[in-house]
Amino acid sequence: MQEALYWEKAGEQVHCLLCPHDCTIPPRGSGRCQVRKNICGKLWAVNYGEVSGLALDPIEKKPLYHFFPGSLILSAGSRGCNLDCGFCQNWASVRGEYPVQTLSPVELADLAAATKSRGNIGIAFTYTEPLVWYEYVLAGAKEARRRGLKTVLVTNGYIRLEPWLQLLEHIDALNIDLKAFSNRFYRANCKGSLQPVKEAIAAAVGKCHVEVTTLLIQGENAGAEEVESLSTFLATLNRQIPLHLSRYYPARQWQQPATPPDLIEDLAEIARQKLDFVYTGNLPGSYSAGTYSPQCGQLLIQRGTVTKVFLSQRSCPRCKYQVPISAYEE
Repeated sequence: MQEALYWEKAGEQVHCLLCPHDCTIPPRGSGRCQVRKNICGKLWAVNYGEVSGLALDPIEKKPLYHFFPGSLILSAGSRGCNLDCGFCQNWASVRGEYPVQTLSPVELADLAAATKSRGNIGIAFTYTEPLVWYEYVLAGAKEARRRGLKTVLVTNGYIRLEPWLQLLEHIDALNIDLKAFSNRFYRANCKGSLQPVKEAIAAAVGKCHVEVTTLLIQGENAGAEEVESLSTFLATLNRQIPLHLSRYYPARQWQQPATPPDLIEDLAEIARQKLDFVYTGNLPGSYSAGTYSPQCGQLLIQRGTVTKVFLSQRSCPRCKYQVPISAYEE
């Protein structure tokens, strides 16, 4: 447990200033995330140092397809989330139902450094919602950077701008989970709102490597117009932002059928009218999806059991199209 950042006193209550919920928390109470608690008139991050998920994962699993392709990254998670999605696939982890080990930020960074010989490039804060693990993530990212390691955040992007900008100073790559491009969807299904996530994405572009994932749910956020609007928004920031359109499967409270694969593919084609790099996820073979030049169609990155990169100075060897492969070194 550690005293939290970004809060102010409000009498006996405390006002959390980390995310757009702006929780006012009574004595002995917790915020919506359930991991920021008013103890004796101060706000405490009660999940600080709690690590409930720890694994050396392929970077593509985050998913990050344009950041050190073919590498591994030590992935760590804790408990808590500031959204409440009825279709959450990690709900047991969010609730802290898995065994926990205690690791300081220094210990986590040392562990990551010790696995460099196995192909590890750094630390990914992932599995649940790292933004409500803020103090630990910030400290861990700083320690990782001191050891020459890369830092990755897989997040819902639901955060206020000031703490977001502070954290981005220490992050190399992001995958932001854009739940939908509809405020109605966010309010009805996630108990949040769209605008802060759009602002977080916009603020991150240009500061670190950014990729975006949207879980497509038929009848909810999988309409052609919505996907076109989402893609247009990203393209106004940078049309080279990789977008991952992932297939929904029943989870938690939602038991409606999985999204048809053909619909995912059709929506990906719509997104490709605006964006250069669109991938499909949770489909057979999608994990090994290749990266192709949007200009000439040449295969540039082949994924599978072994990842092969066919770039010359980050360019397509055939048409010379410049591919945004962050931190790629030949």
